[in-house]
Amino acid sequence: MSLDAYLALASELADAAGAAIRPYFRTALAVDDKADLSPVTAADRAAEQAMRRLIAARFPQHGIIGEEYGREREDAEFVWVLDPIDGTKSFISGVPLFGTLIALAQRGKPILGIIDQPISRERWIGAAGRATTHNGAAARCRACSGIAAATVFATTPDMFKGPDAPAFARVAGAAKLVRYGADCYAYGLVALGFVDVVVEAELKTYDFGAMLPIIEGAGGIATDWQGAPLGLSSDGRVLIAGDKRTHSDALALLRG
Repeated sequence: MSLDAYLALASELADAAGAAIRPYFRTALAVDDKADLSPVTAADRAAEQAMRRLIAARFPQHGIIGEEYGREREDAEFVWVLDPIDGTKSFISGVPLFGTLIALAQRGKPILGIIDQPISRERWIGAAGRATTHNGAAARCRACSGIAAATVFATTPDMFKGPDAPAFARVAGAAKLVRYGADCYAYGLVALGFVDVVVEAELKTYDFGAMLPIIEGAGGIATDWQGAPLGLSSDGRVLIAGDKRTHSDALALLRG
């Protein structure tokens, strides 16, 4: 099966998730707390169910890792990684900076990724060996001479605990500008050349699975805090940069 066929399905998944999510946005929606106290809504559940149905109908032999409904056939050669709403806290607050994340990994390595923002109707698509697009137009990271010139994003400073806190503080202290709260949208902004670095910790596979092909296809670098490429077994510490010089500076600061 060609990569084009998988990309076609990935776009269908994003369409289905968006159709499930939009009717709930900025409505009086019940919010439940999961075991880890993170919020979940009917929109999260409906979007993931819609995507799982499409995958099961088209590629029943593929595995799935999803935030809301867990793992199945995760030892398959091809595994779909789904986050129906990355940024549920933004979603329930009426802030349109959340997104649906879709990745397909082959033997543990992401080979395609999508960030879809269903309210602004923006879609980033990345695939191995191909240029990343944003709503069909080429997306490209910008040059940045080093961390002192960089705009750095993280979802929240609260994600950095124990030794991760001073590690992130070194990056933040060296950066030109630090901002919080964009969730997956910040990664899209790196690919568009408006943000230079994203540093995160405590992420799950479905939070970062889509990022590697999107960022690399836009000319950037996506690794863990040790500089290793992101994969399904990565530990949840993520460093994204649009320029190798900035990535090198941030990596050195994270390592101390």
